[in-house]
Amino acid sequence: MSWDYEDARERKDRLQREIAKRVKRGEKFEVLPAPAGQKKLCTTFWGQAWCRNLESYQDYESRLPRGRSYLRQGNVYNLEIEAGQLCAVVAGSELYDTSIHIQPLPKKQWKKIVASGSGQVGSMLDLLAGNLGDGLMALLTDPKDGLFPMPKEIRFDCSCPDFADMCKHVSAVLYGVGVMLDTKPELLFTLRGVDQAELLSNASSEAITELASGEGDLAGADLSAIFGIDLTTDPSPPAENGSGSPGKKSTRKAKKRV
Repeated sequence: MSWDYEDARERKDRLQREIAKRVKRGEKFEVLPAPAGQKKLCTTFWGQAWCRNLESYQDYESRLPRGRSYLRQGNVYNLEIEAGQLCAVVAGSELYDTSIHIQPLPKKQWKKIVASGSGQVGSMLDLLAGNLGDGLMALLTDPKDGLFPMPKEIRFDCSCPDFADMCKHVSAVLYGVGVMLDTKPELLFTLRGVDQAELLSNASSEAITELASGEGDLAGADLSAIFGIDLTTDPSPPAENGSGSPGKKSTRKAKKRV
């Protein structure tokens, strides 16, 4: 048995004892499952797009491979994605608390995305169903004007003794985001501090207008089912005179149904 193997086993046992202590104190410890070996780390568009964007940062390229290995080995725990922040515990020589702060998407940039996407009705319907169309995907994943953060918008904080700009623990957490986006792509909107419902509202307005005109692919579609709102209208009954028979039309304006 080599000393390296024995040291690795002792380190792993020590980490498991520390995890057990934390769990006993009431802390949660949930490993982020990721494919091991040569399997693709991410399999969906959103997960792969996040990783491609991450790997496009030249300042990070020397540290990314090690972080990816850490993630595949099951060393990332308790990854949480909130508005402007990622938090996780990463197992290395010790357990390290890692947090990554990401600036919110500028309001001007988000408004531009909403305005540009409002005419892409097909893509918006895909968004409502949980599947993004190609046009909207291209819009949201644009490297400069999309949802993904740029390096200048990211700040790292890790309790490890590595003073590099990006340690392997931070890298592992960033790759972990890609894994989570595989199943919960809406977390990208959460992370950047924007409300995807604004895109849905635009989709609803565009679709309803299209249906009202009787044109386009949505003509004849059941929008009440698609958008989850009541769009039914009852025909107004003919005006009646005092005897109950049809008479002159009333000059009073009908109340608008809400």
